[in-house]
Amino acid sequence: MSTDSHQPPVETGDAPVATAAARDLVPFRSALRVWFLISLQTFGGPAGQIAVMQRVLVEDRRWIGQRRFNHALNYCMLLPGPEAQQLSIYLGWLLNGTRGGIAAGTLFVLPGVVALGALSAVYVAFGDTTAVAAVFAGLAPAVLAIVAQAVLRVARRSLTRPALIALAGGSFAALALFAVPFPVVIAVAALAGWLLSRRDPDFAHPPQGDGDQDETAPVISDDALHDDRPSSGRVVRILAIGLGLWAAPIAAVTVIFGSDSIFTTQGLFFSFSALVTFGGAYAVLAFIAQQAVETYGWLAPGEMVRGLALAETTPGPLIMVVQFVAFLAAYRNPGGLDPWVAATLGALLVTWVTFVPSFLFILLGAPYVERLRHNVAISAALAGITAAVVGVIANLALYFALNTLFTATSIWTWGPLRITIPDAASVNPVAVGITLVALVLTFVLRWPILRVLGVCALLGPASLLIPL
Repeated sequence: MSTDSHQPPVETGDAPVATAAARDLVPFRSALRVWFLISLQTFGGPAGQIAVMQRVLVEDRRWIGQRRFNHALNYCMLLPGPEAQQLSIYLGWLLNGTRGGIAAGTLFVLPGVVALGALSAVYVAFGDTTAVAAVFAGLAPAVLAIVAQAVLRVARRSLTRPALIALAGGSFAALALFAVPFPVVIAVAALAGWLLSRRDPDFAHPPQGDGDQDETAPVISDDALHDDRPSSGRVVRILAIGLGLWAAPIAAVTVIFGSDSIFTTQGLFFSFSALVTFGGAYAVLAFIAQQAVETYGWLAPGEMVRGLALAETTPGPLIMVVQFVAFLAAYRNPGGLDPWVAATLGALLVTWVTFVPSFLFILLGAPYVERLRHNVAISAALAGITAAVVGVIANLALYFALNTLFTATSIWTWGPLRITIPDAASVNPVAVGITLVALVLTFVLRWPILRVLGVCALLGPASLLIPL
């Protein structure tokens, strides 16, 4: 069936159930404007990014129902790659079909590509990014307030049963206190959800009276059908186009510069990295850092830390740090090219091979995942994952807070316990002050996100004038 078709509502019993067409459930231009605004707010890693989409699309715009949002997020959490960007592709696909998914996913990373590319160039040219990074440093504390608000809102909407609250708490403890691998946490949560549904068949559904009943109905309700149906022809078409687009740049640089060039090496290495990033960027950064510093010698250990700091405070997925790595590596190993041309080419190539797989995973899998929404066993397993995701977001928020409010932390271990302890002497008073301002603006004055970010972005450079 064509992704451009529209269908009338499907009558089911007493009430109509809207069939979500594959495009233009909201005007495409309106969707583009909203995705662009979201892209300017994607600070703070996946916790902050999911928080922004939750607030804008579920709560403010009412374009997506809460359970529909959770279902999409659960699928994205199971995939390798940046889950927040994949969520944007999924939601864009729900709203406007394939072109909506491509637009949403592209806009989601575009500001980060521009910002980190500019900062990489400043670093190479001057060896310092203090003045520019000060703006982003003011944004990092603001994100803490936004994430805190998101954790509370997602928990209120998703943890509708005591068992779900227990799963959320258990997943947070497993990650924050015992350093249990992310895939294990998700797998256990899915199994727990399925087992709980065997005792309570209604486990996967919120109790009566919860959810969105007292609010404006979302454009895409939790029960709407999507007509971009799975088919073998669709799979073959997407695979052929997607794999071709993914591989074409690598093939081109191999032919032009040779199989031993820096560009071919980077293209192949980061293509592989894109397929093993289960658990998000945090799970794979150690591997990338080890290979980039020790195996390939592309940059020094301290430079990897600086690149990570820049990626933490610029918009877009944290895995965007690979752009910084590629920029420096190609600049220092340009072959026969001008170093700046080589650096730009390397950064764009690595960004391409890192993010194209996300579009493939979503555009291939989303139609099948949509058909599983009413499968009781699958819904129960995903309900368990939904609860675990709340714990995951809370853990990411804790990680971000520790690294924003303190400049030094240590790991305390005792048996299976593994706890990150901040060094009280390393507290960053400026970050604490901006965080308090952001909390007041967000929770007390209830300012919009963009206004909060704007104020904090100004406070960052202003803090350079304060003698400490």
